[in-house]
Amino acid sequence: MVVWLIALAALMFGLYNVFMKASSAHIDAVLGAVVLQCVAALFGVAMLVGARRASDTPLHATSRGVWIAILAGVAIGIVEILTFYVFKRGVDVSVGNPIIVGGSLVVTTVVGAIVLGEPLNAVQIVAVVLILAGVALLGWGASMSAVR
Repeated sequence: MVVWLIALAALMFGLYNVFMKASSAHIDAVLGAVVLQCVAALFGVAMLVGARRASDTPLHATSRGVWIAILAGVAIGIVEILTFYVFKRGVDVSVGNPIIVGGSLVVTTVVGAIVLGEPLNAVQIVAVVLILAGVALLGWGASMSAVR
């Protein structure tokens, strides 16, 4: 079951970035991020209300969990604004998104290992190096295209 959830999340994340790119020429970056976040918040509230009606289980939340979620919200808000600016400047979604996502994968892997103490094996390390190489290649290819 988790594979389908991961696949659906990947699909939605990809569409999210394509929609951001498509709208970036038609809306101010900060306004676009606010609209996006408001819609996401409304969708989340609807899901929460629906889940509450379907379950008698109390909501679980600690103050630490709430504060970390707030930090995640700030981070994604900044990412959305920056991504709108990147796409508004003409960067193709097929270049900008993989670079942003690839870079974030490297960051999360390193932070996961150092801060969260998650183990890294040789395959994961090679995968991160390949991601870095792919990001560098995409950036280099985009800069070469811009020169022409």
